[in-house]
Amino acid sequence: MDNPDFTSLTPQYKFADTLEEQKVQLNDNPLLQRMLKARLDMSADPYRPIFHYVNPENTLNDPNGLCYWQGRWHLFYQAYPPEDPRQHWGHAVSEDLIHWEDLPYAIYPNPEGRCFSGSTLVEEDRVIAMYHGTEVGNIVAVSTDPLLLNWEKLTGKAVIPVLEQDESPQEYTVFDPCIWSKGGKYYSLSGGTLQTKPQGIRRAADFLFRSNDLIHWEFLHPFTEGDLFTLVGDDGACPYFWPIGDKHILLFYSHMSGGQYLLGDYDLERDKFSVFSGGLFNFGASTPSGVHAPSATPDGLGGVVTIFNMNPGMDTKGWNQIMTLPRLLTLENDSVLKIKPAGDIESLRYGHKHLGDTVLPPNEEVVLDGIEGNTMEIIAEIDAKASPMVELNVLRSKNREEYTRIAFFKDRGFKITDWGDKTGALLQSANRVVSPYGTARPAVERASVLSIDSSYSSILPDALSRAPETTTITLGHNEPLQLRIFIDRSVVEVFVNDKACVAVRVYPGLADSLGISLRAQGSEARLLSLDAWNMGNIYEYYCKRYNVSIL
Repeated sequence: MDNPDFTSLTPQYKFADTLEEQKVQLNDNPLLQRMLKARLDMSADPYRPIFHYVNPENTLNDPNGLCYWQGRWHLFYQAYPPEDPRQHWGHAVSEDLIHWEDLPYAIYPNPEGRCFSGSTLVEEDRVIAMYHGTEVGNIVAVSTDPLLLNWEKLTGKAVIPVLEQDESPQEYTVFDPCIWSKGGKYYSLSGGTLQTKPQGIRRAADFLFRSNDLIHWEFLHPFTEGDLFTLVGDDGACPYFWPIGDKHILLFYSHMSGGQYLLGDYDLERDKFSVFSGGLFNFGASTPSGVHAPSATPDGLGGVVTIFNMNPGMDTKGWNQIMTLPRLLTLENDSVLKIKPAGDIESLRYGHKHLGDTVLPPNEEVVLDGIEGNTMEIIAEIDAKASPMVELNVLRSKNREEYTRIAFFKDRGFKITDWGDKTGALLQSANRVVSPYGTARPAVERASVLSIDSSYSSILPDALSRAPETTTITLGHNEPLQLRIFIDRSVVEVFVNDKACVAVRVYPGLADSLGISLRAQGSEARLLSLDAWNMGNIYEYYCKRYNVSIL
């Protein structure tokens, strides 16, 4: 059909240009009132998180366009409004990356059929969004108002079309884009795969475009070189390219292997990204219950803030996917990626409980008295000593019919070999590293392994478990295991020594699946300390503003 009408059936509103006027309009906005009611109606769902972001109505998919504008963080995401369940850009705003307030839908379909993934670029006087519009190509929209409520699409059509005017094939893929500026020009990556497929199998690629005016774009070339870390069969969806420390990072999502990153140097003269390292953000299939696509933006201090969506493992009425906690990525020694929670997560804590130095006898489960819950933060420091495996179980039922197992396998991972100047390759957590041939092997140590296992998380027949989510970590000499665990009803998210993060969706079916236990295998270990807090609801303040309670 020529020029189909893709106008959305979801109500759309024009907002004022000042913050004060916008706040007044939002207080009485019918769409926002509807969203608030939907959020309140679903707040009693036992699996709906209270401190991970979940959209207010219907379902969501990829996060998009995370950015910081005029003192606020903005999160966009693929949303499916109930009256028109095609992807629109949903929208939420936060001052601390933790307490989110819903805003009306930001970008609506037309001329595209659906608003797929993309990114934003913050300039002094505007925010630029570039995203994939299905059926037509990559589209640019801009917003200048304080809360980014009003968006205007440049030209009203795709600026990088899917097809040439004569519908001839192109040497690049037009798909999820990211955008940045350099030297007075705009640059964009279009995620996808190489047009030529060795042995008929796709290979990940990102195609670089350049523009003077955001409207007319020229194709330059494939962007990455020296990528020995992605696999045959990967693709490069949802790319985000940002400086990190003195290097650059390219985050993306592979529909085969999940969320990944590449570290390297940005050659400003050739406009090429030379890769020296790569790794994973999730360590198994995205479905069921796994981590999905990223959105990322600089934190202004040399790091990168990223957030992912997570897929469901059980059908939940009226909603499904959620967002991970925001994560701060930094570089150590210009080569090792560090990862920890971002934002003011500590502001949610209450009801602190502490457990000091405790011996973990071999092969004996130690159940913690008086420390339990399904909306908690736990910080545990463990010395495994000679024990080959130490486990910490959460969401444990009193008779152990259900539990989610966080297991640490000391020195059970890959061999750590210092090849020095012979390769320049640095082995690190979750990295895929190519080793040289014909080189004498130095002394060998082993990395450790941490996994989160949902095999026994639920007795419910429709709750889908997954293979253990497993990552390798390297600990220094005498460095204890440090776990920062976030439990939020149907998600368990674990940060490990600020070196890795594993997460999984879980659906306990028993009301008493609230406990915590530890066990050392084979020989004695020590729990050096454990601190636990209950966690508050991130929407409490937001709802109080409207004189309603979400608790």
